[in-house]
Amino acid sequence: MRRSNLKWARAGAVWLTGVLVVAPLSLGAQSNRDDPRERPEVRKLVFRGVDHVDVYDLRKAIATQGSSCRSLIVEILCVFSRSPTIVDRHYLDSKELTRDVTRIRVYYWKRGFRDTQVDTVVTRVAENAVRVEFKVTENAPTRIRRLGIIYDSTLISDRQRNRLTLLHANDPLDIIALDSMRVLFATELWDQGFGDAVADTTIAVDTATKDADVTLRLITNRRTTIGPIVLSGNQQVDGSTILNAITLRTGDLYRYSDVLESQRSLYESSLFRQASITVPLQRDTVKAVEISVIEAPLRETRLGGGLNNVDFAQLEARFTNYNLFGGGRRLDVTGSIGNLMASSLQGFGPFRDIRADTPDSSIVSPFLLPTWAASVDFRQPAFLNHPRNSLGGGVFGHRQANPGVFIDRGYGGTGTFTRIILPRAPLSLTYRYEVNRVQASDVYFCVNFGVCDQETINSLRTHQSLSPLSLTGFIDRSDLPFSPTKGYVARVELEHASSVTASDYRYNRGFFDGAFYTHRSGSKHVFSGHLRVGFVRALAGGRGDIGVLQPRKRFYAGGSQSVRGYTENQLGPRVLTIDDSTLLKKGARTSTGAPCDISSVVTIVLCDPNTGDLGNGDFIPQPLGGTSLIEGSVEYRVPLPFYRQKFVGAVFIDAGLVGEASLQTLADLQNVTKGTGAITPGFGIRYESPVGPIRVDIGINPGKTERLAVATSITDRASRRIIPLETGRLFTSYGRGILDRLTLHFSIGQAY
Repeated sequence: MRRSNLKWARAGAVWLTGVLVVAPLSLGAQSNRDDPRERPEVRKLVFRGVDHVDVYDLRKAIATQGSSCRSLIVEILCVFSRSPTIVDRHYLDSKELTRDVTRIRVYYWKRGFRDTQVDTVVTRVAENAVRVEFKVTENAPTRIRRLGIIYDSTLISDRQRNRLTLLHANDPLDIIALDSMRVLFATELWDQGFGDAVADTTIAVDTATKDADVTLRLITNRRTTIGPIVLSGNQQVDGSTILNAITLRTGDLYRYSDVLESQRSLYESSLFRQASITVPLQRDTVKAVEISVIEAPLRETRLGGGLNNVDFAQLEARFTNYNLFGGGRRLDVTGSIGNLMASSLQGFGPFRDIRADTPDSSIVSPFLLPTWAASVDFRQPAFLNHPRNSLGGGVFGHRQANPGVFIDRGYGGTGTFTRIILPRAPLSLTYRYEVNRVQASDVYFCVNFGVCDQETINSLRTHQSLSPLSLTGFIDRSDLPFSPTKGYVARVELEHASSVTASDYRYNRGFFDGAFYTHRSGSKHVFSGHLRVGFVRALAGGRGDIGVLQPRKRFYAGGSQSVRGYTENQLGPRVLTIDDSTLLKKGARTSTGAPCDISSVVTIVLCDPNTGDLGNGDFIPQPLGGTSLIEGSVEYRVPLPFYRQKFVGAVFIDAGLVGEASLQTLADLQNVTKGTGAITPGFGIRYESPVGPIRVDIGINPGKTERLAVATSITDRASRRIIPLETGRLFTSYGRGILDRLTLHFSIGQAY
C-alpha cells in the first residue's frame, strides 16, 4: 500500500499535463503556421468506449478537433459545400494526436480511472481528408473504500455534512470532485467567520486492489474579522455610495456570504463595469479588504423597434440615470407605442385580422388606434443607511387593447419598500394606486365581469380605482439564471384591496409560484417540477355593490408557460360568442325547427347554436378566468447528441384546474361557472443560444368536447345589447385526429 497526500496526487497530474499538454500547445501553435494543405482535414472525430465520462467534455480536453459547420443557421449548406466561409476546418497534426492519447489518459486518471488505455485509428475518407477515431478502454476505476471526515460537530451539522459531501464509499477516486468537496467544506467554515479555515486531505491507495482510503480533516484556526476597507478606481461615484451598497462592515465577522452578496450588489447597481473584492493573503485574524472598481457610464439611452403579427409595429425608448443626485439613486423613464400601421397591415399575410376577432363589427376602429405605455420610476438604495433596504416609487399611464375584447386605459402611481432578508431573497411591500377605465362592448362585461344589466355595465365603463396593497416574497436558490439544473425558486404574493386602500374593486388574493430542479451527479439530465396555486375572493361592497373582480386579477391557464396542451388562457371556464348575422347566414334554427329570428330579444334567445351549417370556427371562445387555480408540471430534459450538444430534448406532463368563476347574475349561463381541468403530455426541443434557450414545445390536447354557453348581441333601441342564448353548444377546440390536437408553442426561455 502506498500513502500520499492529495497535493502530491494533484502534483502528479500537473507534471503529466505540464510536460505533455502545455508544451504541445506551443508546438501546436507552431504547426498552425504551416500550410494547412500539407495536412489532411479531420472530416470526422469519433470516440469509442467512452461510458463513464462526458464525451463532449472529453472532446474539449484534446487538441485534435473535427471540422464542423460554423453556425446552426447555415447547417444545411454545409451538407453541400465545404467552403471555409461556412465550415470551421481542422487539420490533423500527428504530433498532437500522439499527445492527445496522454491527455485522454490524464483526463481519466483525474476522475479515478487510472488504468485507462487509449488507441487511435486514422482512416482516409476522401482526398486529403481523414476520419480520426479514439478507442478508449476505461478498465475498472480505483474506488474509495473508506471516506472519513474529521470536523467539529458543533460547527457543521449532519445535514450540512451530507450536503457538502460529493464523494462516497465505492465511488471512483475522482480528484476533481474531491478538490471541490474540500473547497466546499472550507467555504462553509469561512461563512461562519473562520476565514483561515483549511480542509486537509490525505489519500492512501492500494494499487493491487484498486482501493483508496480518503480522510478529510477540517482545521478551523481562529475566527477572523473585517479590518479597514480600502477603495480604489472610483472617480464619479462617491466612496460612501460603495460602502452603503455592501454588507461588509469593519469589526464584523469575515464571512463568505457577505463577500458574495457585496460583490453581487456592486454589479447589480449598474454603476460599475467591473468590481472585485480581495483580501491580501495573510495569517491574521483581522482582514484588510480591498475593493477595486471600474466605473460604467452613469447614463444610458436605448431606442428600439419591432414588428410582429399581433401588435404590428412598435417603438420603445428608455432613459436611465444610474446615479441621480449621487448615492446610487436610479431614475428610469420609459415609453412605448404599438399597434402602429394596424389599419394597413391587418389581415395582410401573417398579420392579425382584427375584424375577424371582433364579434361586433361596428366597434373595430378603436382597436386600430395606437396603444401606448409610459412610466417614470425612481429607486433609492441603502434606504435608512442599510444596504439591504431600498425604497422605490413611480408614476405610469397606459392605453392597452385586446382586439375585439376591450380597451384598457389607466394611470396612477406605485410605492415599494424592499428588504433583502437573505441573499437572493427579497421581501417587498407595495402600494399601487390606479385609476382605470375599460371601453368594451356589453358582451365583454357580461362574460368577464359577470353582469349583464345595463345600469351596472354603464357604471363599470366609468373611471374606477384598482388600488391593492401587496406583500411579495421571493427566493432564488437555483444555480443558473436561464436553464437551472439544481436548486429551487419560489414566489409568494398576497394582495388586499378595499375601501381602506381606496379601491373600488375589493378583494383578497393569494398566489404561490415555485419550481425545483435536480440532476444526477455529473450528469446534464435535468428533472424539474413546477407548482402554481392561487385564489381570489371578491369582498362585499365592491364596485356597484356586486362584488365583481377586475379581469386581470382572475386566474387563467394554458399557454407556453402554463398547460402547454392549450393555447393562451384557453384552459378554464369559457363562453362562446357569435355575431347575430352569422346565426342568420348559416341557417340556425330554434329547438322546434323554425328558422332563427334575430329581430328581437324574445326570439333570438331561442336560436339553437347546434343547428344549421354552424361550425366551431364560427364561434369565438372567450376565457372567463376563475377564482382559484391549481397547476403543476414535471419535465425531464436531456442533451441531444448532435450539433455540439447545444440541443436539449424534453418530455413533460402539465396539469391544471381553474376553479369556478363567480358570475352571479348569469343564471342562464350556469355551465360557465363550472371549474375546468386537464392533463396534457408533450415534448419539445431547446437550442442553447447566447440569449437563453430557444424553446419549441408541442403539447397534446385531450380533445374534450364541452357544452359551453353561447352569447350574441343585437341592436336594441340604437344600442348594442348582450343576449345569452337558452341552448349551449357542444364545442371542441381541436379536431379528433391526434395531429389536430397538437398545440405548438415557440418562445425564448424555459417554461419555468
